[in-house]
Amino acid sequence: MDELLEILNDLHPDVDFTTETGLIDNMILDSFDIVTLISEISENFDVTISAEYIIPENFNSAQALYALIEKLEDEE
Repeated sequence: MDELLEILNDLHPDVDFTTETGLIDNMILDSFDIVTLISEISENFDVTISAEYIIPENFNSAQALYALIEKLEDEE
């Protein structure tokens, strides 16, 4: 989780990703951020986020995103 928080903080250092639960709903992350996140996650966690997983629920919080990463790691 620390590695994910570091990636998120690099994108938006002004956001408290440990408590924020509306990253997409509150328009904190935009489409460019999502593309960057997917690339960074792929590189750092060795998982592939396919299009079916690119939905707001998976990107609204660091916790949801980390749960997705864990799920993808289990599938590989």
